[in-house]
Amino acid sequence: MTAKNKIIVLRFSAMGDVAMVASVLREFAEQNEKAELIMVSRKLFKPFFDHISPVIFHEIAPKTVHRGIFGLFKLYRELKTYRPLAIADLHDNLRSRILCTFFRLAGIKIRRIDKGRAEKKALTRTENKILKPLTPTVERYATVFRALGFSLKLSHQLQPNPLKLPKQAAIHFKDSHQKKIGISPFAQHHYKVYDLTKMEVVINELSKLGYGLFIFGGGKNEAETAQHWQSQYKNVYNTIGNFNLTEELAIISNLNLMLSMDSSGMHMASLMGVPVISLWGPTHPYAGFLGYGQSENDCMQIAHPNRPNSIYGNKPCLCGVTPCIDLIEPQAIIEKIEQKLIHGKTTFNY
Repeated sequence: MTAKNKIIVLRFSAMGDVAMVASVLREFAEQNEKAELIMVSRKLFKPFFDHISPVIFHEIAPKTVHRGIFGLFKLYRELKTYRPLAIADLHDNLRSRILCTFFRLAGIKIRRIDKGRAEKKALTRTENKILKPLTPTVERYATVFRALGFSLKLSHQLQPNPLKLPKQAAIHFKDSHQKKIGISPFAQHHYKVYDLTKMEVVINELSKLGYGLFIFGGGKNEAETAQHWQSQYKNVYNTIGNFNLTEELAIISNLNLMLSMDSSGMHMASLMGVPVISLWGPTHPYAGFLGYGQSENDCMQIAHPNRPNSIYGNKPCLCGVTPCIDLIEPQAIIEKIEQKLIHGKTTFNY
């Protein structure tokens, strides 16, 4: 592989955004066999790229080795050894800009993502809101590679690829007739989280219907909630804290469906080729963060003139006393899931 084929790709966080990058790089690699990609991100996200060839993963440790401007210069020196043709900055934050400056001074071509900040502001403002679909984030990523001179046409199709299950989980997949549903009920910002009491109703009813349910995502508090559900309802399994990310992806790849917030759970399922029923509150799929290959028909959301009012979900809902996401009834979610599993598609919007 010659130096002219090497592209350094920068996207350090967040988990969902990095998972979307992986979906794009998989198709880039298929369409550009002579190119080699060096993916720079946090160590935690390496499993997203383990099955994509030829991607070399290079860790950034922003809190230790690569902290501050001197740490970023050290990272630059590490990356310079790849002798890259160009840098694809898919993050456009302070760290990536500083790193790109070092490369630009060395004469390396830089292309950076256009995040469409003005369009997103128009989509989320209260007055004179412009409610229209914006360019999907994955297409914004792809545009960077096109600007570097590469051909890339995204299929926007799910690519199922069931992986070998970890032994601890395989026992729950022995019944091949039972439909398996992943549930990712948590999110980094709590404004994006569906009321957990109502989610428990959904879990209870799906359990009664005989589905196998796997709870994903979160830390200690979320694990306690998931463990409670496991103890209360039949065929409910808590994965939180019991599997590493590689194992979680393998489990997800064997699911029939995922129920998720607008969160990393949706993007992990998308990467694994699994369809997702997603619940939306102050955010909106029009902002461009719908999971890769997912259908807007599988998004559940309440129509309201103040929606959306947030891009990332870090702002509270402005739809009234009850957050708009909690106006979605549990029974509607159950019906949507059953329709998707039975007919393979959904034909109505909530």
